[in-house]
Amino acid sequence: MRILLVVYDNDSYINWFPQGLAYIAAVYKKAGHEVVIYNQDVYHYPDEHLTEYLKKNKFDIVGVSVIAGYYQYRKLLKISQAINAAPNRPFYIIGGHGPAPEPEYFLKKTGADVVVIGEGERTALEIIDALEGRKLNQVNGIAYLENGRLVKTLEQPLINDLDEIPFPAYELFPMDHYTLLRMPHIKNSERCIAVLSGRGCTFTCNFCYRMDKGFRPRSSDSIIEEIRLLQKDYRASYIAFSDELLMSSISRTAELCEAFIKAKLNIKWDCNGRLNYAKPDVLKLMKEAGCVFINYGIEAVDDRILKNMNKALTVNQIITGIENTLASGISPGFNIIFGNIGENRETLQKGVDFLLKYDDHAQMRTIRPVTPYPGSPLYYHAIEKGFLKDAEDFYENKHLNSDLLSVNFTDMTDDEFHRELCEANKRLINNYYKHQMERSLRSAEDLYINKNTSFRGFRQS
Repeated sequence: MRILLVVYDNDSYINWFPQGLAYIAAVYKKAGHEVVIYNQDVYHYPDEHLTEYLKKNKFDIVGVSVIAGYYQYRKLLKISQAINAAPNRPFYIIGGHGPAPEPEYFLKKTGADVVVIGEGERTALEIIDALEGRKLNQVNGIAYLENGRLVKTLEQPLINDLDEIPFPAYELFPMDHYTLLRMPHIKNSERCIAVLSGRGCTFTCNFCYRMDKGFRPRSSDSIIEEIRLLQKDYRASYIAFSDELLMSSISRTAELCEAFIKAKLNIKWDCNGRLNYAKPDVLKLMKEAGCVFINYGIEAVDDRILKNMNKALTVNQIITGIENTLASGISPGFNIIFGNIGENRETLQKGVDFLLKYDDHAQMRTIRPVTPYPGSPLYYHAIEKGFLKDAEDFYENKHLNSDLLSVNFTDMTDDEFHRELCEANKRLINNYYKHQMERSLRSAEDLYINKNTSFRGFRQS
């Protein structure tokens, strides 16, 4: 079969490599199917361009995957309109964290034929089998409409051995674009590629929707083999590990780092981590293995709120973990959200004070409102309490921007909430630009007073 996978335009200048679609492309290609990638993200084609493309090129299947963001939802609707307008419209599949928890709503809004729920590699091939003779109800892990009523099949069993999955089909994508991705502590001359070292997460925060239960790591050998391939074929020198949680345990983190060191990869990398695992000996090993940045989900700096969100962290663990990370020479990423159950002005202030105290100026620090994405425990709590009706209410009325309040779980009015968040972020933004100004002035003195011949200009892109 001939398959078109659409990478939507998310209005970014440089885009994150679409790993999910690249894995699906690899599975299709290995099975002998022809796969074409439609890179709207890179070339910024208008949506009507896709309609014309489908008119001129015949495909059996077209697939799109999106997360649950407000922008991605509206983009999916426009892409769906463009696909459905094609006179020779292919069989239309959608997937990802957006459609998976609310398949009936997304099927009706997009006109898609099938929603893939969960991990897609096995399901993608089973759908082809169904189109070639089997019935859709024999395919695990999907939902579709039959005479206007939702049919949801049995869950697709998880792929326990992730090493069985072929590497993403990098060769089908414009990698010279994706390697321009900039991450903390990357040099202008370095090329970055995202890699997945495992799937899932062992924790159950109330604001997070997870399609897969538990955590499944890839083997160190498989990860190293993929990195060597990326070094050889695309001159990768920085790996952005995109796992929800690479630091899934102390033992797994240590094992991976020891393998990197033994393999002499000589590569920079960053990852998502957990502060309760940020122990000095582990961080020292990570630093030696090439880690330069760990992105931490802190979320709140108040024990009561951390408990409410089921974060499985304490303020003491957060402070100790951040101090250990800074002491190791690795830069920490600070992610704090505001507005979860029980939050107030005081808990917001604790977050701001924490960010100002431990800021190493590697990134701009801001605080965003919590969003009860469909499928998360917080989403169902909002529906139970009458704050939210359903998926349509969320997408059409409430979730209009990720930096604005979708559902208010606090005792403040919406306007009070936004005023407090505005003042908090003004403090953080002023702090960031104050440091940038000081750094630029120091550079000027170093240039003109110390005659620094390595200076490369004030205007850096």
